[in-house]
Amino acid sequence: MTRILIAASGTGGHLFPALAVAEKLSDCDIEWLGVSDRLETTLVPKTYPLHIVTAKGLQGNPIRKVFNGLQLLWSIFQTKQILSRRKIDLIFTTGGYIAAPAILAANWQGIPVVLHESNVLPGKVTRLIGKRADTLLTGFAETAKYLPGAKTLHLGTPVRADFLTPQPLSADLKEKLSGDRLVILAMGGSQGAVGLNQLVRQCAAQWIEAGAFILHITGKNDPDVESFQDPNYLSMPFAHDIAALVQNADFVISRSGASALTELTITKTPSLLIPYPYAAEDHQTLNAEVFAKHGAGLLVQQNQVTPEALTQMVLEVMRSPEKRKNMSEQTGALGIPESADKIAHFLKTSF
Repeated sequence: MTRILIAASGTGGHLFPALAVAEKLSDCDIEWLGVSDRLETTLVPKTYPLHIVTAKGLQGNPIRKVFNGLQLLWSIFQTKQILSRRKIDLIFTTGGYIAAPAILAANWQGIPVVLHESNVLPGKVTRLIGKRADTLLTGFAETAKYLPGAKTLHLGTPVRADFLTPQPLSADLKEKLSGDRLVILAMGGSQGAVGLNQLVRQCAAQWIEAGAFILHITGKNDPDVESFQDPNYLSMPFAHDIAALVQNADFVISRSGASALTELTITKTPSLLIPYPYAAEDHQTLNAEVFAKHGAGLLVQQNQVTPEALTQMVLEVMRSPEKRKNMSEQTGALGIPESADKIAHFLKTSF
């Protein structure tokens, strides 16, 4: 039986696609590579043995960079030992700094490695050593141009299984959304987005007056969460049933991380995208530009749009069912719902 080590660490953007692929590899032995203080320690099922290494990103002051660099070197040796001891046949990694020891140790051991990049602009590790992977899978077709010399294959980004089938709303939400109001879902990612939240609240009254019901996922760090109240406005710090919310939304206002955009392509939900302005190398803007270029979503920059302009952009979409229909079709055309199956098949048959 093929034994695969999955190297995915840190954020949901790295972990959820890897977990979706792992679920499709039931006929393989799956083990996991991570670090001690990140989400993998709680999200990765206990059925996958978790191996901890000391990998760190090379950020911070010069002294911190040197210290983290030494830990990274040590993590390569740690990973090499894991590969040898556990008799790993193949490595699959979704990027981030955990990919560095995974790829370099695999090269050292002569083990094939497949790297998946979900953003349009590859991360620094991917750009630096992605060529050392046997194959580099991409979530966006546009990514290949940033990786000259690498062997790339566009198979999309896997999503959590609950996005692939209709999910039930809670009884309370089902009642609130049972009318004929157009449902707008505003969300800023797992940590929320104060700037996005403020814009939404400044516009909400006019959207509601025009017939919207607004679901607003604010995150847990919004100091003004109680500043707007209306019977047709519901805010929540976090939503466990996010798939059901996106499936039942007529329009979404969102940041433009790769995972969020991929989920929109599966549900075919039209959107207005407000990239996180401080994302590394402004990569969220590049993601959103793909949607805008294909007519799948509207793109505005947080520090360049006024509440008045944002209000009118959304009102235009609300008043045009044909526009929403066209955006929905274009959004769906960007998706690969069977991405996890395709990647799992590739891993099992290509090496």
